[in-house]
Amino acid sequence: MKLSVLVAAFLFTSGLGVLSGQTLEVIPSHILTDEQAAIRAAGLQPNEHVTLQASLLDGANARWTSQAEFVADAQGTVDVPHQAPARGSYNEISAMGLIWSMKPEDKRIFRYSQPSDFAPQVIDFQLIRGGKPVANARLEQRTLAEGVRPIKIDGQLQGMFFVPAGSGPHPGVMVVGGSEGGLQTQKAAWLAARGFAALALAYFRYENLPADLQRIPLEYFGQALAWMRQRPEILPDRIGVMGTSRGGELALQLGSMYPHIVAVVAYVPANVRYAACCENMQAPAWTWQGQPLAYYIPHNRSFPNPMASQQAAIAVEHTHGPILLISGEDDGVWSSSLMTGAIVNRLKDSHFQFAVEHLNYAHAGHLAGRPEFVPDWHGGNAGGTARGDAESSADAIPKVLEFLHRNLDVNAPQ
Repeated sequence: MKLSVLVAAFLFTSGLGVLSGQTLEVIPSHILTDEQAAIRAAGLQPNEHVTLQASLLDGANARWTSQAEFVADAQGTVDVPHQAPARGSYNEISAMGLIWSMKPEDKRIFRYSQPSDFAPQVIDFQLIRGGKPVANARLEQRTLAEGVRPIKIDGQLQGMFFVPAGSGPHPGVMVVGGSEGGLQTQKAAWLAARGFAALALAYFRYENLPADLQRIPLEYFGQALAWMRQRPEILPDRIGVMGTSRGGELALQLGSMYPHIVAVVAYVPANVRYAACCENMQAPAWTWQGQPLAYYIPHNRSFPNPMASQQAAIAVEHTHGPILLISGEDDGVWSSSLMTGAIVNRLKDSHFQFAVEHLNYAHAGHLAGRPEFVPDWHGGNAGGTARGDAESSADAIPKVLEFLHRNLDVNAPQ
């Protein structure tokens, strides 16, 4: 008997069929957190049922896992970006479904934690055939792009400045966080990876700054804008502001006050200035020239009463550039969808001269549109579904970048 016949006979009787080598690959294997990868398995029998499993350890050392069963095509391959699983942690076509559908093994964990100090997130995949692992692959997600330089800012201002790779000057973006306080670097690092010189500015609950979001002087942000305009890495007339939640409220407020801000991106913002957060709801969050700005005291998560909140409404019509709003209809923290709708209506009524864009996502919550593909399950009150939040990210990421490039990049077509 010829050698080729003997080999074929061995492969068949061993139960592996003529194709004996199963492979699992992730292409590319190193990506930024806002990018998607293709997961593919090959060397299977036509119409064979196999399972793909994924796992990671997050920044809090908690293990997250997912799995999905796929049916190989006529060529014996599974192509995750173009194929829905038969069953599993998710059930629709999604290139990153095995990641966003992950859940924690420990039931005491309620939310995914980012790796600290810009460490990469490592995700391990296994191909399971007949109940046994037959192939492995690994994906590495990075927040900090190659060539981006983070610079710590101390003194009158507190923050982290992210300088893009390549020669400048670059358009600039000030990034402000919300009621969590501290230094929020993820969005700033993301923007720097995409060509923007981004300042992640802390304004409370960080080092020697105020402990609470209460009586924060808005002049502090004016100082930060002046600092940005003097940096050689930044185009002084091409500066925007980006914020999320209370930071989205703040971004809109700053845009209405400072003419040097020529573009505003507000994720899940309010249309009014809310009271201080989060212990003393009877105090102002913001001051100007030593005086408190009028504020709204919420009684629940409902849309602010127009009459009760009239004095606290943000004068968005005074903004000196276009505005992009992102909201989730299933927001569990506050009514971001209704409040952004009120902002759009106010701008229409005032015949606002700049462009206004509103990305509103039906099944997303308070995490709507965030620029990363990570486990989206959470056990808190943010609202939305893992699928809804993930789909909002996939849609919003390119639109936010296109908005900023169009309105801040000196080389972009206008």
